[in-house]
Amino acid sequence: MASGERIKLVKLINVGFGNIISANRIISIVSPESAPIKRLIQDARDRGTLIDATYGRKTRAVVMMDSGHVILSAVQPETVAHRVSDRETDGEEV
Repeated sequence: MASGERIKLVKLINVGFGNIISANRIISIVSPESAPIKRLIQDARDRGTLIDATYGRKTRAVVMMDSGHVILSAVQPETVAHRVSDRETDGEEV
């Protein structure tokens, strides 16, 4: 590795039931209760970019990815956000 090069570490987080996503690619984590978020979920379903990681449980968090994918999780948004922030403090860029 040349002097001054930085390696970006891939940070993975668990969004419930052993489902893992890349924390580096998350744009937002929101609650599914509002009408605009429900429309966003339906639009993603129609486009084929919805990933349902709830295993049939109630959707508690909606994770928007930079790829346009929308991930449904049965874990509270605060819990997902906490897992992301834990990963950021565990391993910084080298």
